[in-house]
Amino acid sequence: MKLTILIDNNTLIDKYYLLGEAGVSYLIEEGGKQILFDVGYSDAFIKNSKKLNLNLLDSDYVVLSHGHLDHTWGLEPLIKKYKEAKTKSLLFKYPILIAHPDIFLTKTINDIGKIGVNISENKLSSFFNINLSKEPFWLTNKLVFLGEIERNNNFENKEPVGKIDRNGVFEDDFLVDDSAVVYKSDQGLVIITGCSHSGICNIIEYAKKVCQDNRIVDIIGGFHLLDPSVENLSKTINYIENLNLKKIHACHCVDLRSKIELSKVVKLEEVGVGLEINYK
Repeated sequence: MKLTILIDNNTLIDKYYLLGEAGVSYLIEEGGKQILFDVGYSDAFIKNSKKLNLNLLDSDYVVLSHGHLDHTWGLEPLIKKYKEAKTKSLLFKYPILIAHPDIFLTKTINDIGKIGVNISENKLSSFFNINLSKEPFWLTNKLVFLGEIERNNNFENKEPVGKIDRNGVFEDDFLVDDSAVVYKSDQGLVIITGCSHSGICNIIEYAKKVCQDNRIVDIIGGFHLLDPSVENLSKTINYIENLNLKKIHACHCVDLRSKIELSKVVKLEEVGVGLEINYK
């Protein structure tokens, strides 16, 4: 599997020709399939893909980790890219869009307003075959979308992020739609996350269950450790330490304090736009 960072908060040093933004977008190539995991906040991931000579029109799947703007608002420029390809009679695939069934529900937060997907399912269906699933969905023989994450510990996902509209009633949003992708390498599991609103420890445990493998090789993505409580951070650090990981690629929604604490128990690798990681 090859994973290329198209969007993260930062670019790698000397990658001055690439753009960073507070979002996530990764291009995954595995088993003859191309998977676009999240699409960031704008068209920056498209601009970066061009500079990296990566063809997004060849994607078999678009996977959305959850329904927040910094992971989904790139859908509109992506559709524009497909429309332009159609106009120019360029070859492109109609990818399958994979996400949790709650992905299109309205999400809001005080003083900001709507923070969810800004394009309708109906409009997306003109360019995507949409598959919304709470259950794990295998993208290839070795790569799986986890679906709805089981939440079994008592220290993660304790605070809601804004509100979600369920049948006209706004309730606290605990991001039930937050998911991840897992690659089954020969050495163990590579876990790829968006924000980990479900809780990074919950995600890891569910990945082990779905893939029937307790070995973790690497974790790439957001850990949702932004000014975490003392309990949340300490228990997460203790959990990560007990995994005996060789390395992690924590990025996006992980603050400096959390990265410093993580670096005390595991090798914390540099992440930024333009990074390419290969796994067997």
